[in-house]
Amino acid sequence: MKAEPVPVLLVAGFLGAGKTTVVNHILGHAGGRRIAAVVNDFGAINIDAELIAGASDGVVNLSNGCICCTLEGDLLRTLSTLIRREPRPEAIVIETSGVAEPGDIIRNLMDPVILKAAPLETVLCVVDASASPEALDDALLRDQLRAADIVALSKLDLADEAGRGRITEAVATLSPRAVVIDAAHGAVPLELVLPESPDRPARSRDTVPRRPRLERFESLSWTSERLVSLPRLQQAIGRLAPKLARAKGLFETAEQPGRQFLFQLAGGRATLVPAGEPPVDRPRARIVFIAETGALSQAEIDEAMGPCVAP
Repeated sequence: MKAEPVPVLLVAGFLGAGKTTVVNHILGHAGGRRIAAVVNDFGAINIDAELIAGASDGVVNLSNGCICCTLEGDLLRTLSTLIRREPRPEAIVIETSGVAEPGDIIRNLMDPVILKAAPLETVLCVVDASASPEALDDALLRDQLRAADIVALSKLDLADEAGRGRITEAVATLSPRAVVIDAAHGAVPLELVLPESPDRPARSRDTVPRRPRLERFESLSWTSERLVSLPRLQQAIGRLAPKLARAKGLFETAEQPGRQFLFQLAGGRATLVPAGEPPVDRPRARIVFIAETGALSQAEIDEAMGPCVAP
């Protein structure tokens, strides 16, 4: 019996736009469908604890039939492995990096073998509705929007009606063929992005030749085996923030030892939330900083973060 094609949803969007929230929502509201999610680090996925069934070999098994796996090595190899799994997934969601050009990934997905077995169904671009229209002047974000079939407006609770109208108008100008939807708290209708029609032929897509380019962003990290002082950490982040595009980290504080916190910085906004018990085999503080290439050095990070370590 011939296996049915497994449709692919590609989720794109700039740093901090809310892509992971969208993927979380899709996995948590799969409605009985077996969905495989491919992400750079499934540790960022925050599916409710009662959905977790187990984890091994870079794969998190979810009790609702879905799985989430890390993207290790070649994307096409990862997809080939997924579609050979038993039971076979009914759909695949790929969450891109915030600095990825969807065109590069789309070209990979146009591989004839993958296209036949796992056709690209939808390109979804997540856009922060609270951002200013001027933010869309970014060349990378424009590329992400132009590739989109659907644009999901996130963080609606942070946008007033006038601002939301302006960003919607700007998106429509840049991506006139895309459908623009609201995605409060990542709520994207599954039937819109992954309709249940696996026998439908894959749509054709433009695959212009890749243009040589320099890597625009770079990632730097800082770790500590000791607790950190939260007030000092806040001062250090404030010092580094003007040069950061994004930051994310997990750490224990001297003020509340034995309790882990998740820190995120995106779009000029910082959040800090409890993240359960700290693992015993990891540094007590580990933070990743993303900045424009050359804008921030490891020495600057070490200088700023060093005083955060509690005595």
